[in-house]
Amino acid sequence: MTENYTALYEEHKKLGASFTDFGGWQMPLKYSSELAEHHAVRKAAGLFDLSHMGEVWVTGPEAGAFLDYALVGKLSAIADGKAKYSLICNEDGGIIDDLITYRFGGEKYLVVPNAGNAPTVAAALAERAANFDVTVEDASAATSLVAVQGPKAEAILLKLTDESQHALVTDLKYYAFNELTIAGQDVILARTGYTGEDGFELFLPNEGAASLWESVAQAGEEFGIVPCGLASRDSLRLEAGMPLYGNELSLERSPFDAGLGPVVALKSKEGGFVGRAALEAAKVSGSKRKLVGLKGLGRRAGRGGYPVLKDGNVVGEVTSGQPSPTLGYPVALAYVDVEHAELGTALDVDLRGKAEPFEVVALPFYKRQK
Repeated sequence: MTENYTALYEEHKKLGASFTDFGGWQMPLKYSSELAEHHAVRKAAGLFDLSHMGEVWVTGPEAGAFLDYALVGKLSAIADGKAKYSLICNEDGGIIDDLITYRFGGEKYLVVPNAGNAPTVAAALAERAANFDVTVEDASAATSLVAVQGPKAEAILLKLTDESQHALVTDLKYYAFNELTIAGQDVILARTGYTGEDGFELFLPNEGAASLWESVAQAGEEFGIVPCGLASRDSLRLEAGMPLYGNELSLERSPFDAGLGPVVALKSKEGGFVGRAALEAAKVSGSKRKLVGLKGLGRRAGRGGYPVLKDGNVVGEVTSGQPSPTLGYPVALAYVDVEHAELGTALDVDLRGKAEPFEVVALPFYKRQK
């Protein structure tokens, strides 16, 4: 596999990051302690390089109608300056990827797929655009994405923003975005994230990424900001009950299995879209297994691939699991047989031959105080 490097790779090296392959990208796993990075995001702020994510522009008179056809949601209904979480599925209803789409106007949208899936999604969109008056442009290679997450994120960015543009930061609602200048760089600033905390994601050309990264790190020093890698990103998103493609989401799972039925616009979209017939059938037939949250009643954590048991019989499988740094007990996401998916159900996880007690609980595990 070809190794890809973000525009911030040298910054991570200078900071002493440990690297790992993620979707073909060399990404920082951690800088010192993933536990310290996790707690920094919950209590102050963390700085993430997300430049391995994809950026695909869809423009043209039929952009909204095209995205309604290509994705399972009703993207034409997004208001300008807003974003929407959605899925791209195949004809069989399997999930190719989960993604966020930003609307810049009636004829301009930005679709952001996950790292390893970005080329696949860009190719699928280009193929599905054949009968629409739209242009699909994959700008992933030229675009960097930096995230500032945590309760101090807004205060840090305000230090780097001209006072005349402060309202573009402070008035920004969740899943909305503005275009402005931060630390001398023209950015798309979105109030989105994957940590369960307040925070922002900043899109900009690769050329300005290193300068922006250094400016944010310097401005955030007094607030306790730390650079964060993929390890803390994973523990943060797990506490927030957010799915990860390849773990909770895959071609073998329908949106209904994953609890993402509301994302599928079967009622609000009259026209056909890719996967519609299969998804309608899947909704009628119902899921055999359902994605649930599991709270560990002991100290040992379940990990991806571990069997879930009921009275010694396998009734499911863990997709993601680890000790929760914030909550102090093990948490896991797992697919379990629907008859054992009710809240409060007592289950076990087979931890290499030893049954460890868990309980089905509501998601998310962690919810920030407003």
